[in-house]
Amino acid sequence: MWSSLARKSRTMTCLFLGTHQPSLPLIFNSNVLKPSRSFHHNTLSNNKLSPAFLTPIPSLSIRAFCTKPSETMADRAVPIQNPDSISYLTQREAAEIDEIFMGPLGFSVDQLMELAGLSVAESIAEVYKPSEYKRVLAICGPGNNGGDGLVAARHLHHFGYKPSVCYPKRTPKPLFSGLVTQLESLSVPFLSVEDLPLDLSKDFDILVDAMFGFSFHGTPRPPFDGLIQRLVSLRDHDQTHQKSPVIVSIDIPSGWHVEEGDIGGEGIKPDMLVSLTAPKLCAKKFCGPQHFLGGRFVPPSIADKYKLRLPPYPGTSMCVRIGKPPKIDISALRENYISPELLEEQVEADPIDQFCKWFDDAVAASLKEPNAMALSTAGKDGKPSSRMVLLKGVDKDGFVWYTNYDSRKAHDLSDNPHASLLFYWDGLNRQVRVEGSVQKVSDEESEQYFHSRPQGSQIGAIVSKQSTVVPGRHVLHQQYKELEENFSDGSLIPKPKHWGGYRLKPELFEFWQGQKSRLHDRLQYSPHEINGQQVWKIERLAP
Repeated sequence: MWSSLARKSRTMTCLFLGTHQPSLPLIFNSNVLKPSRSFHHNTLSNNKLSPAFLTPIPSLSIRAFCTKPSETMADRAVPIQNPDSISYLTQREAAEIDEIFMGPLGFSVDQLMELAGLSVAESIAEVYKPSEYKRVLAICGPGNNGGDGLVAARHLHHFGYKPSVCYPKRTPKPLFSGLVTQLESLSVPFLSVEDLPLDLSKDFDILVDAMFGFSFHGTPRPPFDGLIQRLVSLRDHDQTHQKSPVIVSIDIPSGWHVEEGDIGGEGIKPDMLVSLTAPKLCAKKFCGPQHFLGGRFVPPSIADKYKLRLPPYPGTSMCVRIGKPPKIDISALRENYISPELLEEQVEADPIDQFCKWFDDAVAASLKEPNAMALSTAGKDGKPSSRMVLLKGVDKDGFVWYTNYDSRKAHDLSDNPHASLLFYWDGLNRQVRVEGSVQKVSDEESEQYFHSRPQGSQIGAIVSKQSTVVPGRHVLHQQYKELEENFSDGSLIPKPKHWGGYRLKPELFEFWQGQKSRLHDRLQYSPHEINGQQVWKIERLAP
């Protein structure tokens, strides 16, 4: 069939050229101003592969065209670490480590401050999305902890938040003056203590406590004593069930004892604590829902010297969650999507072309496995079942995927050759639903794709009697090892008769774009005959 398509010079869309990445599956198109730092406080392979088979693309960080509150930065999960398995620093140890950073290790204050501030901003962005928590007030002290807050405010601006800064005791050193200039160039407002509203909860969604760090001792002086009390008073809002801004403390909640915590029990109760380098002892007394570790710059020499047990940072992230996440009220989980409108006059007349356009967007946004789709089938009994499979080709004739012909979905399709496909591209707030009839692809087409797969995948297809009960995983491993040895000479692995492809011929399309207040865009394509010619009719459905 593919050769006939080539002869007809039919235009194929959604084809991407890429560099082969063997480790990835084949996918379709895919902180006192002292000398120390003191953080206060596919190519078509010579025509051997069908145009349906494309090379993989690297898994890059998401650069989404739309924003969504549930979206995490760089589309990566932040692992949860057991707080009992993490090292905690005394005040002396924290100061010593800072001196080592600034001495033998050659770090400068501005380097560490930049990394710390970025860690804080990333931690905030992991939990509090700008669509719901956009207005940020960073309250910055005169030392390096305040500098961390200034840096964090800059990054938050670039992350889509609307930060303001209260910096009542400015440090005249060039580093800090530069940080102020950078924020002023972004039109980030600086507010005096007198300018702050009496009720911070009305004007801000996030309050960043960057007043004092681990080097601080004694009693806070004006105006910071008053600012701390204003943060403490926000607990009254919680007791009256009024919405209160979340408080994010950098390294040490201001006013806390570095090692003993909130001694009198009347201090700030932050919702989030972002520990830097390693948690300080007072962090053991932190009872808020969000504890993150930031500052991904501790070398092995320091970790070994102080016997630090620090969690691994995921991917390229500058932060990692510590402890269990808060309990979630499932009924309260909701998103307010922010997306461009999907208008009838802007979409393609042919739904296949529109699908390929959106698929290209998903690939360009580096979404993980953009070809993943939910395949839903139903057998004679009418009972539906769904599972995720991978799209391996699409053209004017339909959507192609491969599977075991003895699997449940195959039995369903044998009894009822109709199915639906659902693509969900979270980073773009998009879904595509396709319904239609299903038939097997030719043996030649299945054979061609089977031998384009990695050897391990070919052997796995033989070993797996899909959907049948197996005694244990060891059985699969043993069978796999035996076959791997049999074909160690590189000989051709025969495609099993029970394995091949299916093609769904589309009869209905729906393109969904998430919008604010649940007023989503839904455009449906259905076939109609006009003057003896089949055309696609586009209709808008109520959300």
